[in-house]
Amino acid sequence: MKFFKIALLLLLASRFYTLDSRALAATPEELRQAIEEKAQRLQEVNEQIQATQKQLNTVQQQKSSLQKELKSIDYSINQLNLGIKSSQINVEKLNLELQEVQNDINEIRSSVSNKRLAIIKLLRALYENDRGGLLVSLLKNQSLAAGLLESESIANLNSGLSIELENLKSLNQQLDQKFQITSDKKGRVETENKNLKNRREIVGEQKSERQNLLSQTKNTEKAFASLMDNLEKRQAEISAEVEAIEKELRSKIDPSLLPIPRPGVLSWPLTGILSQGYGNTEFAKNGYRGKFHNGIDIAAPLGTEIAAAENGKVVATGDQDQYCRRGAYGKFIVIEHENNLTTLYAHLSRIVVQKGDVVSRGQLIGYVGRTGYATGPHLHLTVYASPTFYMGASRTCGTMPLGGYLNPIDYLESRKI
Repeated sequence: MKFFKIALLLLLASRFYTLDSRALAATPEELRQAIEEKAQRLQEVNEQIQATQKQLNTVQQQKSSLQKELKSIDYSINQLNLGIKSSQINVEKLNLELQEVQNDINEIRSSVSNKRLAIIKLLRALYENDRGGLLVSLLKNQSLAAGLLESESIANLNSGLSIELENLKSLNQQLDQKFQITSDKKGRVETENKNLKNRREIVGEQKSERQNLLSQTKNTEKAFASLMDNLEKRQAEISAEVEAIEKELRSKIDPSLLPIPRPGVLSWPLTGILSQGYGNTEFAKNGYRGKFHNGIDIAAPLGTEIAAAENGKVVATGDQDQYCRRGAYGKFIVIEHENNLTTLYAHLSRIVVQKGDVVSRGQLIGYVGRTGYATGPHLHLTVYASPTFYMGASRTCGTMPLGGYLNPIDYLESRKI
């Protein structure tokens, strides 16, 4: 049994990790300074994004006009370019942080190696001193005092071994933590590189949007006003159709099939400003073509990442601007969750999932836009009772997400966005 224990201890002491042992040119102090500089630059760019958002908000409060629309697009493009710069800096910062973590790993690895050698030395000394046990130790010495002294030495070796094994265990745990940090940061680098690619494509789409607007209106306010008149009629027609269908579907909601309304059932899909609530809001009564707002609006810069509010399956994606430009939800995603709730994410600039995908809570699914009936960049979030939801053909705007809707605030996390 004693030899079995020693073998186990040797096995524990021999734990190795495959590590990148490349020598890094930068010193720890240089790395830390470079990371702090990137963090400062990142903060400056994010402040510029917020300043551009304020300018965009000011423009959106102006009376509808061609120049207002052009300015909105220009500010959005500027904001997107700043977002691209932010992603580039963040990738650089994360790579520096990965180097810093690698330095920590190499240092811990060296300590693990030293601890392993110390443990092996202690095991050998313990084995040599304790081969005969306590009785043999007492008998082989000329005096009882000498035998007890040798026994005490063995006890000290045992104590030292226990301490070294605990230290080794602690170092192994530190390595595990560093490897997890490395994995997380690599994941964030991958996400930021996706953001870079998608935001560049969104910039191109916004430039095309600007050019199309100029072509449609021939750069005249009169033509733009006529375009808006026709659009408002279409928006009113679409809203009336959707409200009539969804009013009937709301009456079919069975509360017993739904999760109890409480904070945290769903997570916020993004960080932004709650620009319009649910229900009979002032905007719904005065500025909206319908009378009831079937979700909430979260204003955020164009190109802001949108995450799934809960685990689920993507049951629909689409672009209603292909059927009724600026008339309805624009680019949208629908996710059905296992808790009998279904979420709709609308007015997106880009969709990065497809029908049939299984997604996790917090997973990137798309980016904020102003497609469909949107006065500015924001996410429209609707929560439906899944048993009532379906994708139905509308007479006004192609295939339409329809269902008995619920107040998203009843299920979202209790925190300010």
